[in-house]
Amino acid sequence: QVQLVESGGGLVEPGGSLRLSCAASGFIFTRYFMNWYRQAPGKERELVASISHLALHKLYADSVKGRFTISRDNVKNTVYLQMNSLKPEDTAVYYCNAQNTPDDYWGQGTHVTVSS
Repeated sequence: QVQLVESGGGLVEPGGSLRLSCAASGFIFTRYFMNWYRQAPGKERELVASISHLALHKLYADSVKGRFTISRDNVKNTVYLQMNSLKPEDTAVYYCNAQNTPDDYWGQGTHVTVSS
């Protein structure tokens, strides 16, 4: 049974930091690209960051470059998103995604609210 379980979301003030985690199980983790998406209220889901199988390649949305860092631990089957210098516009539900076409798995999401 495939599972992606996100954690680490919450309420943080502007300028603060959060670290999201996504624990994966039920599939061969090292064969999958891992991605973080987010969806803000009233907006479409967007790709935030992506990391290749062995972490050799990383991709970031322009809006988070220099502030967010994606990483993975292929022993713990976990992907992380370190979010620094958070802004109110980063408020969204953040989703973990595992891709190896045609497989496409999603977590349930974790809420991040950036507000003073």
